[in-house]
Amino acid sequence: MSSLSIGGSSSLSISVKIKTRLLQRFTSFNQLKHVHAFLLRLGLDQHTYLLNHLLHRSFGFEKNTTRYPRLLFHQIKQPNVYLWNTMIQGLVSVDCFQDALEFYRSMRREGFLPDSFTYPLVLKAYCGLCDVQLGLRVVHSLVLKSGFEKDVFVSNSLLGFYSKFGYLESALKVFDEMSERNVVSWTIMISGYVSVGRFSEAVTMFMRSVEMGLRPDGFNLVRVLSACTRLGDLRSVEWIDRYIMENGLGRNLFVATSLVDMYAKCGNMDKALRIFDGMLEKDVVSWSTMIQGYVLNGMPREGVEFFLQMLKENIKPDCYALVGMFSGCARLGALELGEWASNLIDRNEILSVPVLGTALIDMHAKCGNMVKAWEIFKGMKHKDLVVWNAAISGLAMNGHVEAAFGLFGQMEKSAIQPDETTFMGLLSGCAHAGLVDDGHRYFKNMSSLFSLTPSIEHYGCMVDLLSRAGHLGEAHKLIKNMPMKANAIVWGALLGGCRLHRDTELAERVLEQLIELEPQSSGNYVLLSNIYSANRKWNEAANIRTRMNEQGIQKTRGCSWVELDGVVHEFLVGDKSHPLSEKMYAKLDELGQKLKAAFGYVPTTEFMLFDIEEEEKEHFLRSHSEKLAIAFVLISNSSKDSIIRVVKNLRVCGDCHEFIKLVSKITGREIIVRDNNRFHRFIDGFCSCKDYCSNDSRLPLSEVVSDCVKRWFKDTLKEAKTGDINMQVLGRIWITRASRTRSFWKVSDKHPGYNASDSDSDELKGDS
Repeated sequence: MSSLSIGGSSSLSISVKIKTRLLQRFTSFNQLKHVHAFLLRLGLDQHTYLLNHLLHRSFGFEKNTTRYPRLLFHQIKQPNVYLWNTMIQGLVSVDCFQDALEFYRSMRREGFLPDSFTYPLVLKAYCGLCDVQLGLRVVHSLVLKSGFEKDVFVSNSLLGFYSKFGYLESALKVFDEMSERNVVSWTIMISGYVSVGRFSEAVTMFMRSVEMGLRPDGFNLVRVLSACTRLGDLRSVEWIDRYIMENGLGRNLFVATSLVDMYAKCGNMDKALRIFDGMLEKDVVSWSTMIQGYVLNGMPREGVEFFLQMLKENIKPDCYALVGMFSGCARLGALELGEWASNLIDRNEILSVPVLGTALIDMHAKCGNMVKAWEIFKGMKHKDLVVWNAAISGLAMNGHVEAAFGLFGQMEKSAIQPDETTFMGLLSGCAHAGLVDDGHRYFKNMSSLFSLTPSIEHYGCMVDLLSRAGHLGEAHKLIKNMPMKANAIVWGALLGGCRLHRDTELAERVLEQLIELEPQSSGNYVLLSNIYSANRKWNEAANIRTRMNEQGIQKTRGCSWVELDGVVHEFLVGDKSHPLSEKMYAKLDELGQKLKAAFGYVPTTEFMLFDIEEEEKEHFLRSHSEKLAIAFVLISNSSKDSIIRVVKNLRVCGDCHEFIKLVSKITGREIIVRDNNRFHRFIDGFCSCKDYCSNDSRLPLSEVVSDCVKRWFKDTLKEAKTGDINMQVLGRIWITRASRTRSFWKVSDKHPGYNASDSDSDELKGDS
């Protein structure tokens, strides 16, 4: 440093330039002190420009203290507004907001007038303290008195201050009174509207800015695209898309990615893909957006394929890409593929990042592997509310309702406050298990103990619970007394109960409501048609289907997926396109013969709801997609240790439920079927749902057992006595009929795999 001496006043400007460069290079506190000492030796310790640089760079080197910059400032003999502003700015930058305001007051006492840089800094300090009222009273009034309201920099700071705390009307007043506005002014207003959920006004503000000839920047476009996404307003989306393309703004990576996200969340994946393919530059965020978009729009296979393509492009997946992959595997039931993807990241990262751990818990739970999901939950280092909710919902959906109750008790003891999602998991578990009293209790406790307001989803769970349990009148009354208008999901739950309990009259009234809400939904018409068919009202059922054809409404085709060796196979009802279809149907015939010989099983044609011959009904039942999926695995993998996991897009019918139970018995294979309603885990001839979902009886459980035994035995003896059946076949008929409620005999048994508390009873016990 001694080489940087000054020969005289002529070389002073050169020395200043050298010192300025020196100030820009140092990176440690010791270097800063050396520079300060050097300036003292050169007599430049009062040079405003150099002091400002030194003061600005002195913040942040000493942890939790601003001692050095304070000492430096107090050695300045004649500080000007520029140096005062630098000191205030430095204090704000290290979150010393109160100290910054004290310096501002000292500056005023010293007789210095704030300038256009001072007011924004003071507003930031008040913003950091969240002292809204004092900030507005002190700063805004001074801005008006000093005439700085015409300064766009100061006005933008006021706009930002008002917007941050939700005072949008005050912000709009400042905005309208501004004599000059720049792109920052418009961006602040648009962001303010988006932050408080006023998306329509954000889009209108953007269009207004464009009409006035302003060229928006990337941040502005990203914010307005976010608003369009939340609105789902395709007209605005397409207008902004055209504007971006016409003005060449789509080359911006962040803007293009936001466009992809917008179309994905609006359900237009074709357009999202076209924009993605046209991007000159793609990063991991762009890929993640596409992956999550496909999964969000019910296209998990495409999402998984996109993830694999991303790996081929040598792009390392981030947290959100993996979450999308896990969600896609969860929907497909592709457990092996999901576990392979989880090996791409360190196990410690999974257990320490809640969003990753939650996605993995959810994937394993939705694939029926609750043991692994529970293991991940126990290993999580930081269990936030979302992690607890994933575990509770996973236990409930897999039929371990008592374990879910116990985990909820543990969560309370851990001082984690439940939210609406927590109770959704508990109530859905109650609905699937038929626990009416527990459902009532949790529904009541939401508001009385936890001050949570039940949403329409919670009411839907209660209607589902009551309807399944046969309390159709109570469910209908609950709908009529809801504080909000019932949606199609709520009415659909009641219609499902009408199907289960064959209440045609109520079903007709419910359908009127559903058609008004969802005129093009096939499921509602099909459900009523099935109710008519179950009651042998063939003409009424035919009329419903004729009505569907006239309106161009098509029934959703049954589809099942099964994973084998990391590959997901898809089967449609009646599917014969698979290369192994001939062997699959032969396997189903073989299984049918074995079941008939062993248990007297014949297809339960009452679930085939068409007025056709019995032989035709049996043929249609044989070709259900879940049966084809199971047959495919049985001919492809004979290992009894491997679990067969099937995912179906529709509800499993009663005959398929009975068929799969018996197949699990004779093959010794565990079979897990996830339909659009719940999980069914079949082991050794029993199902984890305890036949609750396939049983049409409306009697309490104890009455079902005793009444069915008496009635079936009486009917069987009557048939035998009249000569319609010989005694040799009597036993087979008895087994066939009794098997439909066989699990009732095992209600109190602790069958392996049915209750998580069997293996984790000590850990999962808790106050529910």
